[in-house]
Amino acid sequence: MRKIITGLAILAFIAFWIFLAGTIGTHMTGLPGWLQLVFYVVAGIAWVFPLRPILKWMNRA
Repeated sequence: MRKIITGLAILAFIAFWIFLAGTIGTHMTGLPGWLQLVFYVVAGIAWVFPLRPILKWMNRA
């Protein structure tokens, strides 16, 4: 049951993260391309840090 709850929570969080990154990204169209690239790289990696406690909870015995 723990894995099902965690799986749904992760899917919901990732959907929210994509929406947030996309919304912020649309406001960055006037910035230089390299700065947009940095934003999307950071946004693409940073989603895992808030999920670490949930993943640790899911894998507990």
